[in-house]
Amino acid sequence: MPNHKSCEKRLRQDVKRRSQNNYVRSTLKTLAKKMRSNISLQEKEALLITAYSQFDKAAKKGVIHKKTASRRKSRIALYYNSQATSKETENNG
Repeated sequence: MPNHKSCEKRLRQDVKRRSQNNYVRSTLKTLAKKMRSNISLQEKEALLITAYSQFDKAAKKGVIHKKTASRRKSRIALYYNSQATSKETENNG
């Protein structure tokens, strides 16, 4: 345990920030998993917009790195596009 007041405050701040960062990371993982779940294409489109926003916010606040956010956004977009084209070919074929 810290012996100085400033160290005690720093410890309190770190605990608070860590819990907030873990919440944000957990939310991002949940969004990515929902994207791969069995929901309609319209719901996935709305979820994609939400996920983009959340990834950008997390990167802006420093919870995840900017390039990590970009990579994850790219991957979920790639998944969404593959789902959309497969549905389109099912309807046409």
